[in-house]
Amino acid sequence: MASVAPLLGLIEIPFPRIDPVALQLPGGLAVRWYGIGFMAAFAAGYAILRRLARRGFLPLAPDRVGDLVFALIVGVILGGRLGYILFYDFASFAANPARIIRIWEGGLAFHGGFAGAIVAGWWFARRHGIPFLRVGDCITLGVTPGILTVRVANFINGELYGRVTTDAVPWAVRFPTDPVAMQLTGAEAGRTLRERELLIEQAYETGVWDQVRDQVPLRHPSQLYEGLTEGLLLGLVLWALYAYNRRRGRDLAPGTYAGVFVLGYGLLRSLMELFRQPDAQFTDAGDPVGTVLGPLTMGQTLSMAMIAVGIWLIVRGIRAGPAPAAQPVPPPPPQITIGG
Repeated sequence: MASVAPLLGLIEIPFPRIDPVALQLPGGLAVRWYGIGFMAAFAAGYAILRRLARRGFLPLAPDRVGDLVFALIVGVILGGRLGYILFYDFASFAANPARIIRIWEGGLAFHGGFAGAIVAGWWFARRHGIPFLRVGDCITLGVTPGILTVRVANFINGELYGRVTTDAVPWAVRFPTDPVAMQLTGAEAGRTLRERELLIEQAYETGVWDQVRDQVPLRHPSQLYEGLTEGLLLGLVLWALYAYNRRRGRDLAPGTYAGVFVLGYGLLRSLMELFRQPDAQFTDAGDPVGTVLGPLTMGQTLSMAMIAVGIWLIVRGIRAGPAPAAQPVPPPPPQITIGG
């Protein structure tokens, strides 16, 4: 094994040099990969929900799906921001409330965003007189591609990286946003997020990064772990379950798909927290793991509630039993115009 470690170090994957700003616009405006990740998430969600509506699984006219997605966008952004402020960084935002509106700098919590989406879905379902639990099923079937795209954007930003590891993990990464890297390259001197990003880019251009790179610890790319498990893997499980039941001419009871998602996400997120670097505000010399409730991190603590709700929804669905599959919505009749 001793002879294998040096070989693993030779195939270390370098952090991709991608500017977090995808497109710089006049007037100081910028299109960031983080924003593109969310745009892709909502576009994929819209396409999936519209398809489910055409199949009759979502009891909503296909041309009203846009209204549902708009409500979900509002719920995700408000809930995600509020969740991040309350659960992760309340003291900092209380000291500088102006930061609340600067969502382009990051700071959206998944658990808060998901809760916001549920509230928005409940409001929409009640207003339009459609079953809330079936709306919840459709939301969870449409959310997993977005989890993947946003986690990839987190990776590009070099945020939410994993815990320190060794070259025994061939895919471990040295992040230029690591506190050690920020100090060695001088990027920590930047007063704003963009200034720090430009100082990191300067370190690449001048060769400083190459000089200090080996002093930066290797870390798990936990953003990609989460994207591949909570997004891709969980999405494949949900869609396989959906396809399996549709082929048999049935649908699971309303809320069951949502239960599978909520339970699956809670379990996978709790596991991924073992690789994710704890949030700095929760750590100290006596608690480097950053626990908030017994041995649990904040992410694991919030996920426990999801696990409990997921189990309840699945048990409820099993007791209710499957229902006949919904019938596709017939296309609208063609418009006939008579020339004058």
